[in-house]
Amino acid sequence: MLGTLLDRNPRIANWLYGFKPPEQGTVVLVHRRVYIVPAGLGYLFGATLLVLLVGSINYALSLGFALTFLLGGLALAGMVHTARNLARTAVSIGRAAPVFAGELAQFHLLLDNRAPFDRPAIMLRHVRSGSQTVVDVPRLSRVEAVLTVPSRRRGWLPLGRVMLETRYPLGLFRAWSYVEPDARCLVYPRPQRSPLPAPRPDLSAGTSHARALGNEDFAALRNYQRSDSPRHVAWKALARTGEMLTKQFSGEASAELWLDWSALPGALGVEERLSRLAGWVLLAESTGAVYGLRVPGTEIPPARGEPHAAACLRALALFEGS
Repeated sequence: MLGTLLDRNPRIANWLYGFKPPEQGTVVLVHRRVYIVPAGLGYLFGATLLVLLVGSINYALSLGFALTFLLGGLALAGMVHTARNLARTAVSIGRAAPVFAGELAQFHLLLDNRAPFDRPAIMLRHVRSGSQTVVDVPRLSRVEAVLTVPSRRRGWLPLGRVMLETRYPLGLFRAWSYVEPDARCLVYPRPQRSPLPAPRPDLSAGTSHARALGNEDFAALRNYQRSDSPRHVAWKALARTGEMLTKQFSGEASAELWLDWSALPGALGVEERLSRLAGWVLLAESTGAVYGLRVPGTEIPPARGEPHAAACLRALALFEGS
């Protein structure tokens, strides 16, 4: 109930947690940002101490008083160590590699322990998705923790709020703190498998050679299509991998493979068009073709290679047209 109230009132949550998101750079968990309460085992332990104290008073047991106060002192010492295990930890963000919609985005968080003691059993949990991981941070060292966050739609996916929690060493107390670093992951459209469009020959290119659908020199392999001639099927690759591939050949006339928004059927919606284009980018890159991308407001000249594919997919992920 309290969590729902804080989600609906971000100003109250920011005041309570002691920061305003998103947080830039390295975040240090100062003592005023670390909260501590008894855990479930701690409440049971406290009830046990109360029974021991009442029994010792009732029966005037000196050893009972000694045991009660000894256990109480251990609990207080454990509370101090639980809070110390989390306080003054420095949290920074690493790089998050782009993913496709529907995949798990991996956010890398760096925990820097600048103290001369170890920090065992620190749990990191993504508040929105519930994914979590547990790491041990040795003294004077830095440890990388990876949180997986599901991506549902294309565009920028912010990390959001992350909770750090520890119950070390006795498990009687629970100390926690929240961080919300300025971290985000780029989510590409979900690719849709579809045959590539036919390249457009450009006879004005003179004798310059480019990848085209000719019949002279072998150029590359692409996915098999039903309209392909059996003479062009890569039978050796089929016997080796079990996957139907078609040989592509290069001719004298150069060809440009344009992945064009306007070439898609008009019945497709915006997201379906972006998914079809993303599938074309992956297929064109896997076949080694030289391709360009045209979407409303953006044109990327023909090229090939991983940087070119990343630029095309980024343009599709951040497309804002209607």
